[in-house]
Amino acid sequence: MAALTITHNREAGTLIEGTQRGDGTAEILKAQGWRWGRSIGAWYVPQSRGRNLKTWITGRTQKALEAAGHEVALEADDTARPVAEVEADRAARQEARAEALAQKAQRKAARAADAQHAADAAAARLPEGGEPIKVGHHSETRHRNAIDRAWNAQGRAIRADEDATEVQRRASAATNTTAHRYSPATVAGRIQRLEAEGRKLARQLDGYTADRGTPYAEAIPAATGRRREAIQADATENADALAYWRGVRAQQLAAGEAADYSAETIHAGDRIKVGGTWWTVARANAKTCTLYFDAERKITSSYRAPYGKITGHQPASK
Repeated sequence: MAALTITHNREAGTLIEGTQRGDGTAEILKAQGWRWGRSIGAWYVPQSRGRNLKTWITGRTQKALEAAGHEVALEADDTARPVAEVEADRAARQEARAEALAQKAQRKAARAADAQHAADAAAARLPEGGEPIKVGHHSETRHRNAIDRAWNAQGRAIRADEDATEVQRRASAATNTTAHRYSPATVAGRIQRLEAEGRKLARQLDGYTADRGTPYAEAIPAATGRRREAIQADATENADALAYWRGVRAQQLAAGEAADYSAETIHAGDRIKVGGTWWTVARANAKTCTLYFDAERKITSSYRAPYGKITGHQPASK
């Protein structure tokens, strides 16, 4: 049996080395959620790059492989990489993926055009004017075969066109992925999530009271031991991410790509643009705006618009 090594780091993710075609590992790895990466020539755990080791996956994988007679070693390094470095690598990979998909879309479009040309040629070989099949005539078999060929050729052309359209859609989406990731609204939302996560980590490090103000209030002590070390590592990574994305946000504000809206700049009666739609503000809260669903009848919407999602503002006086 094979000697295998499961490796993990933030840059490459979780991979396994030493597998061979036909050694029985493929079925086991598939069952444990691994996928084969053609571009890297190795099995990998999806969404493991840039994250801590998914011990629940690697643990059961190791047990299953060892039960099948394989020797399995684990080499893991969960050291976090600087967020700026991670983002640069992500953008480079996305650019390469978009380029590869664009080239694939061109090939698929060419094949679709060739398939349609073949279908048109097959249709042109049919009798003119939709002449019916002459049953019993010596031309019957030839006529039926020609119809079948034209039908099948058109089917291939349709499938080729659908395939080309899907690849083009994926190529367009890949081209816009990085731009969307760095859009002002997305960046603002990400900062809010990171801030909330940072507060949660701080509570776990310092201890807190759960269900405060209720009969079920419970004092949760500060994390200790290995759990505290893991939380501290997460807190350090969170602080690095916050610093990076706050820097991106500051650049967007300086360039006029975003506006720093808040309760000090938005007031009841103002019009704001959120997600391409203009709304009338009912109340300007600390972090969100309450919006009118029907301003004339003073009916408010259940949706609360975060200030970071606002892309346009018209004061009530205007």
